Amino acid sequence: MPQFTKLTPNLLVASVERSLAFYVGTLGFARGMTVPDASPFVFASVVRGPVEIFLNDAVGAVHEYPAFAGKPLGCTGTLFIEVEGIDALHDHLNGAVTIVMPIETKFYGMREFAIEDPDGYVITFAERTANG
Repeated sequence: MPQFTKLTPNLLVASVERSLAFYVGTLGFARGMTVPDASPFVFASVVRGPVEIFLNDAVGAVHEYPAFAGKPLGCTGTLFIEVEGIDALHDHLNGAVTIVMPIETKFYGMREFAIEDPDGYVITFAERTANG
């Protein structure tokens, strides 16, 4: 059975800059990676101790996760779980769950796919590639 290695909330937000300012300035997180390197951002991460949160621009995220189209913010997001053995996990789940993003290797060095749970929450499983 594949080994789960990490869980990272991926929150859809109206403004990555505003959310980044809140998490860093108000909650004391450290700023992690941003995409692109300078504003306006479409993605950012924040870290505090072992906790990491992704902040993802809602408009751009709909292209990757069409299931979010038309849903209000605050009710959308993914649980992003890093695993070892992504292809075996995909094969195990295929047919048993609703796959909402097909398995593929992304430009940012991850091989991933996403499923939808019975309540509509999206869970992305990902494994770092040799380039990741």
